[in-house]
Amino acid sequence: MRCAHLIVSGRVQGVFFRANVRNKANELGLKGYAKNLPDGNVEVVAEGDEEKLEELIEFMRKGPGVANIENIKITHKEPENFKNFEIRH
Repeated sequence: MRCAHLIVSGRVQGVFFRANVRNKANELGLKGYAKNLPDGNVEVVAEGDEEKLEELIEFMRKGPGVANIENIKITHKEPENFKNFEIRH
């Protein structure tokens, strides 16, 4: 199991980006969360199969919905064993 920590920048708040990411993560069987940050970026932590993580990252790169992705900073960390994928506030 892998865990990816992503900071997504661009037009990602107020455009249902987190909801779209949550839905895709659930479809892929990934666990973690998506959270708006005060600087206008979105933080995504996702864990699961590496191939599924790559699929989620590709989905985010395309800018789901009306989101416009400028950059995704990706780091890897130790899995936290989340129970589901949620939107955090």
